[in-house]
Formats: sequence, structure tokens, C-alpha cells
Amino acid sequence: MDIIQILKEDYQRFPVNQTYSIYAQDVYFQDPLNKFSGVERYKQMIKFIKTWFIDTKMDLHKIQRLGDTIKSEWTLSWNSPLPWKPRIHISGWSELRLNSEGLIISHIDYWNCSRLNVLQQHLLARNSR
Repeated sequence: MDIIQILKEDYQRFPVNQTYSIYAQDVYFQDPLNKFSGVERYKQMIKFIKTWFIDTKMDLHKIQRLGDTIKSEWTLSWNSPLPWKPRIHISGWSELRLNSEGLIISHIDYWNCSRLNVLQQHLLARNSR
């Protein structure tokens, strides 16, 4: 199956039943909160999201491959496990780089908002109740 199709399906069911076999064992991951290497650590991060975030949804807006690079644009949303359960939205994009075997060796996420904005979403939701 084509890696773009696999990624589209992973986005649709995120964070459940992700296809970890498309990642190299030493994959490098980075987003505004995390930076690490290794598919096992990546699995732990996804498990954390699955365990603690409520009604997680990943909307894929665009995905394209150019050579050994895949770029996707998305919006991640969830309800935080706070008493007032605020709905948080982060839009951004991912740049995935493939090795010669077609496995993802680098996954870097960029957000269209700041970490402060994400914190404000948690707090402002409480004030609006």
C-alpha cells in the first residue's frame, strides 16, 4: 500500500491503531513540546495522547509527496481532562522525510499557534463557562 494512503488512514483514526511499521526504528521526532529519537518513544507519546486526551480528532487538510519528503497540513483537536473539559485546537503541518527503504526517518511538526496560545485555550474556556 502507498505510504500516502497509509498516512491518510492513520490521520482518520488518530490516535488509535497507528501504523508504526512505516517508521524507521531510530525515527527523529520533533514538535514544539517534544524532541526525541526512536519509534518506541513515538509509540509512548501516542499512547499518552490516547490515554489522557478526550475525543481526539485529527483533520487532514492536505498531504503531498515531493521526492523523499511528505508534507501534511492538519488540525488536531481534543478535550483536555480538566474539570471544565475545554476543546483545544492546534492547526499546523508535518514534514516527513523518507529513507532509501521508504521508511519515515524524520517527523517534524510545526504549529500555526504558540505554546502560550494552547495554554490560553485551556484557561479562556474556563472563563467563558
